[in-house]
Amino acid sequence: MIRKLLDQVADVISATQSREDGPAREDAIRMATAVLMVDVARADHVFEESEFESVLKLIESHFNLAPDAAIELLNEANEQVDDLTSLHEFTQLLHTHLDEAEKSRIVALLWRIAYADGRLDKFEDSLVNKISDLLHVSRGRVMRLKHDAELSAG
Repeated sequence: MIRKLLDQVADVISATQSREDGPAREDAIRMATAVLMVDVARADHVFEESEFESVLKLIESHFNLAPDAAIELLNEANEQVDDLTSLHEFTQLLHTHLDEAEKSRIVALLWRIAYADGRLDKFEDSLVNKISDLLHVSRGRVMRLKHDAELSAG
């Protein structure tokens, strides 16, 4: 199962490298982002309805998807997180194909998810920081995005 997941990621990466602006690239970026979002939401070992709804709304708005497409993407990402052993394939894909502003937007989404239940768990905090490092987003920028998400969460 894990081998199949890694093969799929490798296929998507190969496709994105051969067709830089094609639909396969966008699908791979969406999936990688959604997997990271779900992983953060589940980092505290509780995936509450409010977190699910928050992730779903963020996926809809960030990717400009219809509700059905967003639910499909979220469910597929949730399944992939079940078999997840490493974030490297997903973060490497995003780091390679996104600019600094786009990576910062992803980190901002991850902080919003971490604060979706009104509090920041230590596992969520650690995971978002780890992902930020793997995306090569500056520590100062990460802390500003964290602060903004905390203020938004109230």
